[in-house]
Amino acid sequence: MRFISQLAFLTALLLVPTSFFAIAAPQSAPNIPVNSSLATNETQRGRTVQGTIVIDIPSGYHVNSNRPLEKFLIATQLQIEAPKGIRIDPILYPRPVLRSLKFSKSRVSVFEGRTTIRFSVTVPRSFTGNSAELKARLRFQSCNDDTCFPPQTREVKLWLNVE
Repeated sequence: MRFISQLAFLTALLLVPTSFFAIAAPQSAPNIPVNSSLATNETQRGRTVQGTIVIDIPSGYHVNSNRPLEKFLIATQLQIEAPKGIRIDPILYPRPVLRSLKFSKSRVSVFEGRTTIRFSVTVPRSFTGNSAELKARLRFQSCNDDTCFPPQTREVKLWLNVE
């Protein structure tokens, strides 16, 4: 009789779905690569060079745009530090996509997929250096349809040789 009880118990365990015992693992923020480039690494004094920051957002995720529609969402922001005298023109963000997501009653303004942010660097005629290091800091908040993750900041450096 004891053998039959043990066999019935083992059979019942095998028939119970494994998901019944599974604990949902917390989701982690996606790995979002951020790359930078200048149209050319060399320029003359008095000239302007175009620069880009590219964010590769994995499928199924998005980052809030630079102008989110909800106050509680954190905007994507690019800040560029340059040596004294070098001018960074206004940053040009791409056009966002408007999406309806589970966590918001209204649509949200987001960037998806490969996203390119553009800017211009002007080296004045009076610049005395032979090179310039630019530090770009990109702050963004990534989300999926269910969850927004803590904001992240990525820093990239760009070098510009000045003739």
